[in-house]
This record gives sequence, structure tokens and C-alpha cells, in this order.
Amino acid sequence: MPITGVTRRSPRRGVWHDCPVTANDSALVRACRGLDVPHTPVWFMRQAGRSLPEYRKIREGIGMLESCRRPDLVTEITLQPVRRHNVDAAILFSDIVVPIAAAGVDLDIVAGTGPVVADPIRSENDLRRLRPITADDVSFVAESVRLLVGELGATPLIGFAGAPFTLASYLIEGGPSRTYTRTKAMMYGEPGLWHALMTRLAGITLAFLRTQIAAGVSAVQLFDSWAGALSEADYREYVLPHSREVLAGLANEDVPRIHFGVGTAVLLRAMGEAGADVVGVDWRTPLDQATEVIGPKAVQGNLDPAVLFAPWEVVEREARRVVEQGRAAPGHVFNLGHGVLPETDPDVLTRLVELVHSL
Repeated sequence: MPITGVTRRSPRRGVWHDCPVTANDSALVRACRGLDVPHTPVWFMRQAGRSLPEYRKIREGIGMLESCRRPDLVTEITLQPVRRHNVDAAILFSDIVVPIAAAGVDLDIVAGTGPVVADPIRSENDLRRLRPITADDVSFVAESVRLLVGELGATPLIGFAGAPFTLASYLIEGGPSRTYTRTKAMMYGEPGLWHALMTRLAGITLAFLRTQIAAGVSAVQLFDSWAGALSEADYREYVLPHSREVLAGLANEDVPRIHFGVGTAVLLRAMGEAGADVVGVDWRTPLDQATEVIGPKAVQGNLDPAVLFAPWEVVEREARRVVEQGRAAPGHVFNLGHGVLPETDPDVLTRLVELVHSL
């Protein structure tokens, strides 16, 4: 049974009328396309995760990569926040390193640390170990998507992947980094190797997203979480062509494409040129200012995740500000400016969804 209703309200002669709805005509998809919506749609990055007690319970004793490879577990975890919060979209429970693990990279996702790569890629010989992937390599993801689409009914499912730069940073550094020293050393010092790696990663990312789309997701998000470590000039020279390759490769798939990074205030203009339908904006840049830079595209964001720890009157004030500033764009998807923090009270998220829907 679908876990949400199957009607929406659409404008006709100034009045809202009930009519059938599908996931592809949902508030989220319509907002991404800059169309009229019954309310500002809401979902949260990392909405399925450590902030939910039901998530912590179901993940006990199960590693992250194993969890991502089990369609039964992926389905239940993905549905948990939709049931609890009444958000307007589910996002596939997975991890950005899943496709590079499928490509033959020996890695693990270490609790409290993040992805750790056993043998980092730092030479031409290392790059040969990173093979292209096919849909068969990630068949468990396609199965998870099909199960979820059947459960979600009219609620859209968002697929996602890591962008080439963010994946490259993990592969080169061997894990998370604050300085990206080795990554930038390759970028500046061995540009031929750098672009070869980024081209390989763009192909892997594209195959991963196409697999999700073929299985039934209604939108996709490309996470370039660490692109904010770059200047605009370096982003344009070393990163933008490869992100554009991914997004252009999805242009005929008829699903909205969302592009998101953290600390990307100086990159927003360039990110807006990468080819996505929606640009995600972190909490550092007001949405109306971002819209002036990005141009006539839908935006996503951008409440500071830390605001959710403040008294409710502060949360409400800041949420109202974000919604109001989002009206400057052709479409607005309400979200946080980054992922839900693990210590967040789930009841605050539920209440926030209710507030945004009421506005």
C-alpha cells in the first residue's frame, strides 16, 4: 500500500481542485521544474539516518556498505522518515562510495570516520584498478528502487550519486580530508592523470544514476559535497567539465537533476552552468541572493542544520525567512543547508515539515 495519499490540489481559475497525482506530478517534481505547487515541498538530506531511533535499532551490528547492499534494509530505512515526518520525497538510502566499491576499489565506511580507501589512487597504475561499472554491478540498487517505488506510490523517490570531484578526493586522500593536499597536488601537478581519473569517475557516476532512473526514481541529486574547497577558477578548469558531463548525460532522462555542494558561495554561478535543473544552496548564502547569481533555476535549501537545536520560535522565524527568500526563484524545495545532524530531535523535523506546508 502507498504510504501517502494520491491526490494533490492544482490551480484552475484561481481555485484549487482535487485531482489524481503521481510521483512525477508531485509537489517536489513540479517545484524542481518551476511549476505551480500546492505547497513548498520539503525533504531533508540525511533524513534517513542517525537522528531516528528506529534507524539506529535496525542498523545494530550491520555495517554501512552491507546495509546499502540489502534491498530489504534499504527499503525500510528509506521509508522511515517518510512515515515519521510526512516529507514530500524519500531519498534512496545508500552512500556515494557504493559505485566506486562496485568498480573494484577496496574500501570501507568506518563509523565515526567515513569512507577509508585501502589503496589510494595516486598514479596511472592505480587508475587502472578503477574499472567502469554496469547496471549488473549495482543490481541491488535497482532492486531497492523498484521495491521503494512500489511502496511509495505518489511520493517521489530521489536517487543520488557523488560528483566526480568529491569521489576523487576520497580516492586520492584515502579518506576524509580537511586540506585536500594530495587531491590538489594531483590536480595542479599531474593534470593529465587528474582529468583521466575525473573522466573515469564521471562515467561511473553516470552509470550509477542511469541505473536508478531506469528502476524508477523521480529525481536525482548530484552531491559535490567538498567542491567548496576550490576557487571558482580551479572549479571551472578542473571540475566543471566533468560534472557537466554527468548532468548532460541525464538530459534526456526526463527527471529533475539537483546539484549540491557545501561552502560553494563563490561557485554558485559556475554550478548553475553545470546543467542541473535545481541548485542546492547551503545555509551560508540567502536563497534570494543565490538566485541572482544562479539565474532562473529552481533552488533547494537552506536552513542551517544547527538552527534545529534552538528554541522553536527561532526555528519558525528562520524557516519562514527561508521560504520567503525562496520565492525569488522559479521553484523552491525546502531543505537544510546540509544533512540532518545525528543529535537532532526528530520531533522538531516533523514540526518543521508541518510549518513549511502551512506556509
